[in-house]
Amino acid sequence: MNFILETPRLILREFDISDAENLFLLNSDPDVIRYTGDNHFKNLEEAKALIENYIPYKRDGFGRWTVLLKDTNEFLGWNGLRKLEDTGQIDLGYRFLKKHWNKGYATESSHACLKYGFEKLGMTEICARAIKENVASIRVMQKCGMTYWKDGDCHGENAVYYRIFK
Repeated sequence: MNFILETPRLILREFDISDAENLFLLNSDPDVIRYTGDNHFKNLEEAKALIENYIPYKRDGFGRWTVLLKDTNEFLGWNGLRKLEDTGQIDLGYRFLKKHWNKGYATESSHACLKYGFEKLGMTEICARAIKENVASIRVMQKCGMTYWKDGDCHGENAVYYRIFK
């Protein structure tokens, strides 16, 4: 497994086939995917296919990464950077199992991803977007020092875009 970075409480690494069941659970929770524009996985095979066909690591040198609790190796969710196909901008995104909400994991891992993007990958600007009703996600962006940039569209919904510069 390719470990990317760690924080005081977390380890971030590339997706591995061993994550399939947890990714299936993550994307099967209507509350977790409520604001994402994604459909829930119909079965475990769809989660496995996502992992097996995930190309950003090779294509871009980065992507979304599995987030594990360092002390127990427990799967919490994912966080990471992704190149938006329509604009080429670098997007910060995150998704966590509901039982791990409100524990600061999204903020902690997002800070680490931003630092990694700027310091290790040489990025100069990173953006994030959220459906306007997704107040918790917007709060994470703000806690990470990102500032409001513009209103826009995200998965056919009214959204806000935030960004941060190196």
